[in-house]
Amino acid sequence: MSNKLLLATAACMAVIGSWTLADAASVQLDYRVLATTRMSTMEKELNEAAGKGYRFSKVMGGKTAAGGQEVAIAVVKYAAAVESVVPVYKLLATTRTSTMQKELQEWANKGYEYLDQTVFQIVFGDQVVVILELDPARTGAPSRYRLLATSKTSTMERELREAGEDGFMLLGFTVGRTEFGGEEIVSILRKAFRRNEAN
Repeated sequence: MSNKLLLATAACMAVIGSWTLADAASVQLDYRVLATTRMSTMEKELNEAAGKGYRFSKVMGGKTAAGGQEVAIAVVKYAAAVESVVPVYKLLATTRTSTMQKELQEWANKGYEYLDQTVFQIVFGDQVVVILELDPARTGAPSRYRLLATSKTSTMERELREAGEDGFMLLGFTVGRTEFGGEEIVSILRKAFRRNEAN
């Protein structure tokens, strides 16, 4: 390749790169923050926001200046985007990790997928709060979920290694005071089903 052609190619790539940066810089994102002390209220508000074109972004639980113990969720919308498919959101909250494992898989079998998790303090301990999303455009078999909960980091490491060897990927990792386990590390992992894989 001649020097002139090399220079022309480099110049072209530089222009394309500048277009990409310009396009990225021109994208406008519209954020909203939802905060409440009740899970049922949060689920309702999150789905109402989805109907207006917003999508889940991040979640956190904790004490806010005005509301005490709250769950806060940030949602985002691309200002110029027109959503043709509206997702449905589901919040799972429990102090029993065994219950969460069961409910998580039940909703996954209905097409919901894990997005994020946090902990929310209540009188009897910390609720593990999991955000799920049903995307009508998503196809394929449901995912398999595994929840690990233990008070010992050494035990969690061993169980994570075993789950990893079985093909599970770590999605969420939180610490909270659950009803029966005391201070527990709670990990949620996911493994995509193969079509010929048994439950």
